[in-house]
Amino acid sequence: MRHLLLAAATTLACAAPALSENRIDLIRPDAPALATRGTHPVGVRAQDFTDADRIDVIAAAQGGTPTADRTLRTEIWYPAAEGTEPGTTYDTILRDGVTPTTLTGSAARDAAPAQGSFPLVILSHGYPGNRYLMSHLAENLASKGYVVVAADHPESTYDDQQAFPSTLVNRAVDQRFLLDSMAALEGDLGAATDADHAAVVGYSMGGYGALIFGGAGLSRTALERTEPAGFAPPAGLLDRLAAGGEEHTALVDPRVKAVVAIAPWGRQHEFWDAGGLNDLTKPLLLVSGSDDDVSVYDAIRQIYDQTTATTRHLLTFDHANHNAAAPIPAPAEAWAMSESLGRAPFDHYADPVWDSVRMNNILQHFTTAFLDIHLKGDSGKADYLNLIPDAGDGVWSLDDDGTPDAAHTYWLGFPDRSAKGLMFETKPSGQ
Repeated sequence: MRHLLLAAATTLACAAPALSENRIDLIRPDAPALATRGTHPVGVRAQDFTDADRIDVIAAAQGGTPTADRTLRTEIWYPAAEGTEPGTTYDTILRDGVTPTTLTGSAARDAAPAQGSFPLVILSHGYPGNRYLMSHLAENLASKGYVVVAADHPESTYDDQQAFPSTLVNRAVDQRFLLDSMAALEGDLGAATDADHAAVVGYSMGGYGALIFGGAGLSRTALERTEPAGFAPPAGLLDRLAAGGEEHTALVDPRVKAVVAIAPWGRQHEFWDAGGLNDLTKPLLLVSGSDDDVSVYDAIRQIYDQTTATTRHLLTFDHANHNAAAPIPAPAEAWAMSESLGRAPFDHYADPVWDSVRMNNILQHFTTAFLDIHLKGDSGKADYLNLIPDAGDGVWSLDDDGTPDAAHTYWLGFPDRSAKGLMFETKPSGQ
C-alpha cells in the first residue's frame, strides 16, 4: 500500500508542472480526425485597431449621441513560414479581472508569415471575455491555413465590464470593423490575409453579434424594450441593427461566407423573430449544450428552426451548459477562490459534465470541416457533416481488411466508441 501511495504522489508531482503551463493546444488521443493540428507552424502578432468617432454608448446614457475613438486590441494568428519554432506564451488575466495567468500554446511571436493568401476568421468572445478565450481554436485554425483575429471588445472584457447596452449595440459593429481593418492591413501580414473569404465565429454575445452581422436583424420587441433597463440602450441606438433597416443592410457584408454561433445569446429574450432570422442567408453552424440555461437551449433550437433561408447545422453536447466547447480549459489559477468574485473563476471556463479539452477538440473538428467547405471550396469535407443525427445510434462495422462496410454508420472521423453524447442535425435552405 505504501508503494502505491508513493507512486501516486510521484505521479501528481510530475503532473503539476504540466498543469501549471495552462496549455491551450492539447489534442486528446481520442480526438476526432480534423481536430489535429495542420501542417503550418503558427505565428501570432498583437495589433490595435481604432475606429474613430464611434457612438459612445456608455456616455450616451447621459443624453445625446456623443462619439469617441474605440480601440480594439487584437491578437492575430496566422500560418508562419516553414521552419518557424514555437515559443510564445500569453500573459492575461482571469474572469475576476485581476488575477494574472499565463497561457501556453504553439505559436511563435511575430514570426514571418507563410507565403500565400489565407482566408480570414474573426473570433468574438462573450460578455465578459477577452481575446484569449477561444485561443485554442485560433491556433488550431491558423495551423490549417487561416488568418485568425480575436479582439478585446471594449466595455465587455474581464477588466472593463461596463453596462450591457454597449455590448448590445457594438458587438456586430466591432466585427464589421475588424473585417474592414484586416482587409486594409498592409505589410507581410496584410499580403497573407484574404479578407474576401471570411467567417465570423462568436461565443455567447459574440454569437449574438455574429448572427446580426450575418444578416439576422433585430426584432421590434428588441428595439422597443424598456425593461429591464440593462436591455434598453439609450437614444434608440439599437435601431441601426433593425431587421430590414438601411443601416443593418449596409452592415451585412458579402465577404463573410459563413457564420459559427456558439451558445448565441438573444433569442430567449426575443431579440430576433422568425422574420429577422429568415434574413440570414449565410451558411450557419450552431453549437450548444442541451442544458444551456444562459442562452437557453430551446431558444437556440428556435434559431436553428427559423433560419430557413440557409443551410444550417446544430451540434449539441448532451447535458453541457453554456460553456460548451468555446472556452479554453480553466487555467490552474482559476481553481482558487477569488475574493473579487466570491467564488472560483473555474465555472467561467469549465462544464460540470464534459471535459474542456474534449469539447475543444470536437469544436476544432467541426469548425475545420465547415470553414474548409465554405471558405476554401473543399467539398470533400462535406462527408464530415453528413451524419446520422444521434451519435449514439452509430454502428461501427468494418470488413476483414478494415474498410467500413454497408452497415457502418459511425460518425466520420471519430474513433470507435468515441462519438458519445453528441447530436449533429442539418436542415437545408427552404426547410
